[in-house]
Amino acid sequence: MLQLNVQNETSLLKAVVLGTAKSPGPVPLPEEAYDPKSLENILAGTYPKEEDMVMEMEAFNAVLQKHGVKVFRPEVLKDCNQIFSRDIAFVIENKLIKANILPDREKEFDAIIHVLDVIHDENILIPPKEVHVEGGDVMPWNDYIFIGTYSGDDYASYITARTNVAAVEYLKEQFPHKKIKSFELRKSNTNPRENALHLDCCFQPIGKDKAILHKNGFLVEKEYQWLVDYFGKDNVFEISSDEMYQMFSNVFSISPKVIVSEKSFTRLNKWLREQGFTVEEVPYSEIGKQEGLLRCSTLPLIRI
Repeated sequence: MLQLNVQNETSLLKAVVLGTAKSPGPVPLPEEAYDPKSLENILAGTYPKEEDMVMEMEAFNAVLQKHGVKVFRPEVLKDCNQIFSRDIAFVIENKLIKANILPDREKEFDAIIHVLDVIHDENILIPPKEVHVEGGDVMPWNDYIFIGTYSGDDYASYITARTNVAAVEYLKEQFPHKKIKSFELRKSNTNPRENALHLDCCFQPIGKDKAILHKNGFLVEKEYQWLVDYFGKDNVFEISSDEMYQMFSNVFSISPKVIVSEKSFTRLNKWLREQGFTVEEVPYSEIGKQEGLLRCSTLPLIRI
């Protein structure tokens, strides 16, 4: 049986579920898009092709394997986009929490049954229906759990609003010993440069005391400022709206010292190396056209 353990975003990774780009189905219709960046690429005729996305994911997989990580993959479902395994579940401490995702994505969770079968039942939490939550909005960080949310009265009108206030309360109940810190995110159904789909689209901790951050992803300036003060201004890499659009904050940590990043993120990768990180560069720009990148594609199970 797997002994789940995730205390933060950067401890040494031992086991992970990496999504799959095989058999994602035809290009979605505009009305089927889940986010504005996918919609933009559908309308422009630049939506990514299966073979390109498979190549990108296998490059990522090769880096994980190189670092000795046990990699699980979902069972491939015909004509189903299963790239973003972070959307379907997430682990905090020794609990795997099933995400309450868009209803037509339920079958993605069933496709990791071979992973669920080696987790003790009492360590799998299934939130009630009114709790909307996706793993991209949830970040365990030692004593804290950081959560991206949207509490506006117009929540239901945003397909990009994925984690609600009920989820914040649910996680408080499940982890009463943790400090829960929630952040209101900027949402747009139509403008990808004004939309923080998840918290990891505008913020991510790296190393032991640093962070990547985009100010405009946050609706409340003092919540953004709290993160700047918490990590320290000199430890924060600020990204522009165009860099947020390219998903600069959605890198992935294999350890406190090793970060997987998109190869075109020249400014970020240079800064990371200057800070002493080992940067494993992979091609991931085609997958990025769906408003998700490296962190979105992973469901860490064990970090030590």
